[in-house]
This record gives sequence, structure tokens and C-alpha cells, in this order.
Amino acid sequence: MNETKKASEPAARVGTSIAKKLRARLFWRLVGIFLAVDLFICLIAAASLIVYSEERAGESAVLLSASTPSEAELAALSRLSDITIAPVTQQVQGFFLPKPLKHFVPAATQEGKRRVELGSGDSLTDRLSGLRYTIYVNTGGTPYQITVMLGSFCRLFELALVALGVFQLLSLLTRTAGDRRFIRRTLEPITALTRAAQDLNAVTRKLDPEKMAALAGKLEGINAARLDTRIQVDETQEELKSLARAINSMLDRINEAYSAQVRFVSDASHELRTPISVIQGYANLLDRWGKNDEKTLQESISAIKEEAANMKDLVEQLLFLARGDNNTILLQMETFDLGALVEEVSGEMRMIDPSHTYEVRPTHTAVSADRALVKQALRILVDNAVKYTDAGGKITLSAAQDAGFAVMTVSDEGIGISADNIPHIFDRFYRADASRARATGGAGLGLAIAKWIAARHDGHLTVLSREGIGTRMTLALPLSAVALPQCV
Repeated sequence: MNETKKASEPAARVGTSIAKKLRARLFWRLVGIFLAVDLFICLIAAASLIVYSEERAGESAVLLSASTPSEAELAALSRLSDITIAPVTQQVQGFFLPKPLKHFVPAATQEGKRRVELGSGDSLTDRLSGLRYTIYVNTGGTPYQITVMLGSFCRLFELALVALGVFQLLSLLTRTAGDRRFIRRTLEPITALTRAAQDLNAVTRKLDPEKMAALAGKLEGINAARLDTRIQVDETQEELKSLARAINSMLDRINEAYSAQVRFVSDASHELRTPISVIQGYANLLDRWGKNDEKTLQESISAIKEEAANMKDLVEQLLFLARGDNNTILLQMETFDLGALVEEVSGEMRMIDPSHTYEVRPTHTAVSADRALVKQALRILVDNAVKYTDAGGKITLSAAQDAGFAVMTVSDEGIGISADNIPHIFDRFYRADASRARATGGAGLGLAIAKWIAARHDGHLTVLSREGIGTRMTLALPLSAVALPQCV
């Protein structure tokens, strides 16, 4: 009895050690990815501000070399732009560009000293609001200092970073809780396997203590950085083979889930970086020319609003998938008519999309499901059909019964999907080709959400497509045991 108890204690410590190490490594790996993304965005923003400052200062230096303005003219020019030009009356401090970098800046400012200064104030926001980039030049024998004010850019970039930080914090919290539950469920078989190993110690033929210690040692050395490590089954004693195989299978599942998480975070960061870059580019355009150009102003405002809406939709889709992965979405089950839902969605689409022809073939079919989620999945399928069908094309929506399932079908006359791409269209962030890229809208998450909704209702989602002919998406849900009055 004492021997069994002693044998169980090391095994329990091994299981606890693996769980703690996996949780910690998964958490810090996610934090590291987020910090790397933030650092990359900051470096890109800093480089953009430097290039912008150098170009503006170079333009000003060329103007100064053409004529020598008076102090009144310099003051008037400073009030009309984000650049301050003033004669230098005392010795200046700063740094010179290294020789290899001088080729990348305007010739008029290559030999000038440079200085970067923060504003005054107690908070970081106040100091960044007063950020300025100064270049000292000598034109026509007169030294000038050209200062580019960068506070407006910093305020805009600070808002973008706050939005990105909120999203990252939400992702970190949801993924951390999900990882904890996932690891706990995954390691549950170890408890049962440990008890089985303890029972083996009670039989006449004892297990080899050295091999038991070797097995425990291998488990101790496995962490999130070495999830590809496997226990060699042939090297263990016969009674330990089942335990080793079970542990190897468990590690395969953990490794697959961990790799999927890393890909998901990387893809999400990439998709968020694009609208942030577009917003920053139009903000620079506004600052440079949009103040007095109504056409540029309206174009920039429209583009920024569109990218902000795209970012909002992307964040909502990411949070939906995160909650789905963590099983925190509760289904509001009700019995309703699937044919009526198809008619409802088709009516809405006719109002918002008059460029396509909609044909409806509803059959009254009763299903017990979350009506809001099923409607969301149907809208995703219809939106895909609209995106890839030319104006004037026909989109057909139908509801029917087939082999014990209630079936909704969305058919279009669009560009179709190649056979090579069909197996991947339900993968997150997957877009088949250039025609299914950012120009059509979306981030490649819609079909992944629709597939999750179907699976959550014990249903399935299938696709049949031919290039140049069209695509047919079919969502099948189990029939309801309760019949509706109209479902005759």
C-alpha cells in the first residue's frame, strides 16, 4: 500500500508540472507575439515620421536657398503649416547622419545637424503631443533651423495603439481562460492512466522501477517549446506501452491546438495591421494636402470611415470565434420555420442589393435551433454569393427536407471556386486567389463562422462549385421533432 502511494506521488507531480508549464508557456508566447506586433508597428510609424520630416525639411531648405525671407515672412509661413523656420542665433547641438544614410535624404539637408525633442508636460501624452524634428541648414550663408511638428501624428497613432491594445487584451483574456480549460481536459486521461499503472504494481510481476523513472523523466522534459517530443514506445516495458501511446496521442492534440493558435494570432495581427496602415496613410494625406483641398479631405474621411468599419467587423468576428472556441456561446434554442427564415433573408437582400436577382424556393420545414445564429450563417452564405456574382446575376435561396435534415441552399452564377481551393475555404483567414482578396471585403472568417454554427447544431456545411459556372452552398440541420402548424 505504501509503495503504491509513493509511486502515485511522482506521477501526480509530473501531471501538475506539465499543466503549469504549458499554461505559462502558452500565455507568454501569446504575450510575446502581441509585443512583437506592437514593436513592429511602432518602428514602421517612427520610420514614416522620419521620412516625412526629412521630405518637408528638404522642401523648405530648397525654398530658402532660392530666396532669403524676412522674419515676418517666416512667422507667417509657420502659422500656415506644421513647419517652423527661424534663423539660428547661437551654437546648436544635435547629431549628423552617418554617411551611408545621407543618400536617402534630400540633398539640401544632407550636411545639417538634426535633433529630436519631446514636448513639455508630466504625462507621456503631453510630451508626445509636442514632439518635433529639427534640422539645421546653411543656405546662402545664413543658418536656419527647420522644425517639423509631429504632435498630430502622435495623437492619431496613440488612438490606434489604444484600440489595438484593447483587442489584444481581450484576446489574451479569452485565450488564457480557454487554454486553462483545454489543458485541464486534455490531461484528465493521465489521472486514469496513473491509477492503472498503480494497479499494475500490485500484481506479482512488478514494473521495472528504472523504466518507470525514465518515463517520468521524459515527461518532465516536455514543455510548450518541445511539444514535438514523443516517448519511444518500444523502449518501455510491456505494461507501460499503453500509457506511453496515450501520452503521445495527447501531445499530438496539444501540439496541433497550439500550432493553430499561433497561426490564428499571426493572421489576426496581419489583418489588423492593414487597416491601421491605411488609416495612417490617409491621415498623412490629410495633414499634407487635405486641409485646403475639399476633394482630398472627403476622400480621406471616406477611406478612414470604411477602414474603421472593416476593423470593427474583423474584431467582432474574431471575438465570436474566440468565444466559440472557448464554448462560451450559449444557444437560444427554439422551434421555427426554416422556409420562413429563407424568405425573410431574401426579402432583406432585395432591399439592400437591387443589382442581383433573387429567386426563393421555400419549403415549410421545422427545426429546433438558435434562430439568430442560423440567420447569421445564412446571411454569410448569401453575402459570399453576392460578392462573387456579377451584377444582374441570379442568386437562388431554397429550404427543403432531405434524409432527416432541414436543408438550406444558396446557389449563385458567380466565378466559382477551383477544385484545389475548395478543401481550404472553411479555414480561418483563407482567401482563394486575387479575386477573393481584400477588394471584395471581409477577412476570410465568414465561412469559418458558418461552419462553426452548423457544427454547434450537429449539422454540416457542404459546397459544390465549378469555375465559371457558379457555387452552391448547403447548410443542413437536424429536423425538429415538433412540427409547426404550417409545416404540413
